[in-house]
Amino acid sequence: MSDLIIEARSLVKHYGKVAALDGLTLSVPRGAVYGFLGRNGAGKTTTIRILAGLARPAAGSVSVLGLDPQRDRLAVLSRTGFVIERALLSSMTGNDLIRFNRAFFRAWSDAVAKKYAEVLEVPLRRTFRKLSHGNKTKLCLLLALAQGAELLVLDEPTTGLDPLITDQLLRLLIEDFSGDGRTLLLSSHHLSEVEKIADWIGIVDRGRILLQAQLDDVRSNYGRVRASGERLPLQGGAIIAVSESQGVNEYVVRSGREDFAAQLRSQGAAVLEAGPMNLSEIFLALVGKENHDRVEMLA
Repeated sequence: MSDLIIEARSLVKHYGKVAALDGLTLSVPRGAVYGFLGRNGAGKTTTIRILAGLARPAAGSVSVLGLDPQRDRLAVLSRTGFVIERALLSSMTGNDLIRFNRAFFRAWSDAVAKKYAEVLEVPLRRTFRKLSHGNKTKLCLLLALAQGAELLVLDEPTTGLDPLITDQLLRLLIEDFSGDGRTLLLSSHHLSEVEKIADWIGIVDRGRILLQAQLDDVRSNYGRVRASGERLPLQGGAIIAVSESQGVNEYVVRSGREDFAAQLRSQGAAVLEAGPMNLSEIFLALVGKENHDRVEMLA
């Protein structure tokens, strides 16, 4: 059995002249809570549609649960809970949709459906078309979670949810889903939410993975160094980004911030700061337009 539950290699996908994916490579370990992070339009939803067999890449390969989503689409869908689009049978109520979905999944749990209906406050007697955007999202989540899937793939699941429900959802995903050793891929541009529960992250921008690693490793390795002096380096080594303001250079480095600070001191620079960065700061440094050519994937 492979240690990777999702493995995508060099995916390419175009919509007209727009490159949605430009050689994207994604590796999701079995049992991980993987935060798939990127701005709107970065390529997250296109990637997930390919994983679900709803779109075909122009180039590259993809495996989900050891299966080809194009050739084995029904087998993938039977073992994976996808929350991608909010387009269920609009004339059905939530109760209708529960009865409808129950017939397709051998691991379906009415107890889980009931629990999440109560916790997420889903109005099950209303037709899908009459639900608010947030309630449509919650009903889709309920159906995916009750399915008993080995893998849960959520595309912007907290859109339209209030902060209280969002907090409850994130807590339940950890306690009730990933706590059983199952795998969660959470696509989002809300970094603070993902940082609460993820142990792996992948940052995507313009159809490419810029960073993929365990979150603890990212926090340990990436750092900020601020220094002043003459003829300071502007690139090379571990430098991801550098900016200058009032005679002070601010560096973002992907590893060895203390070693880099020592190097600057040996060149006569005054080091004002050498410290860690949070995920939001790292994300902003990586997706900056001027920094793309300097980014390398952290293994």
